[in-house]
Amino acid sequence: MQIITTIQNRIYEIRGERVMLDKDLAELYNTETKFLNLAVKRNIKRFPKDFMFQLTKEEFDHLRSQNVTSNDDISSLRLQSATSKGRGGTRYLPYVFTEQGVAMLSGILTTERAIQMNIAIMRAFVEIRKILLKESDLKEQLRELKERIGEHDVQLSQIYDAMENLLDEKAAERKWDQRERIGFRKK
Repeated sequence: MQIITTIQNRIYEIRGERVMLDKDLAELYNTETKFLNLAVKRNIKRFPKDFMFQLTKEEFDHLRSQNVTSNDDISSLRLQSATSKGRGGTRYLPYVFTEQGVAMLSGILTTERAIQMNIAIMRAFVEIRKILLKESDLKEQLRELKERIGEHDVQLSQIYDAMENLLDEKAAERKWDQRERIGFRKK
């Protein structure tokens, strides 16, 4: 269960998709990021744009900045080095894999570790989906409660108005009965 929590902490939402960074996947598979990406490039036909895409500089900076305090792994992210070419090496933006992309990785990475990690990653995605479904159900229940409370507020307001009217009528009757009589009295 601990591994699923660890994996869930490495799933991000980018472009409306839940994705994992190539760096995180490589770490989970116990390989280097460049080897993971090379295996993907050798099988690029298996990875359409809805399975894998490269982050833009803005997306990468946003991901880094939003997670600086909450996740040490992301705060230490830097542009990754593909191969060293002179000073500083070649830099590129990371690739991210959607749930389908991670599933496709299981077809090209066949080590025992990769197979076990893929199973754990799929379970983590399923758990996230369950949580989101529960959250959406809770939102619906809250909306219904707000509607009911709104209806009750109207009804309570009507009851209060009716009670005030009754009290006003009783007060008026008391004043009428307790008024000073004028005119003649029979003896």
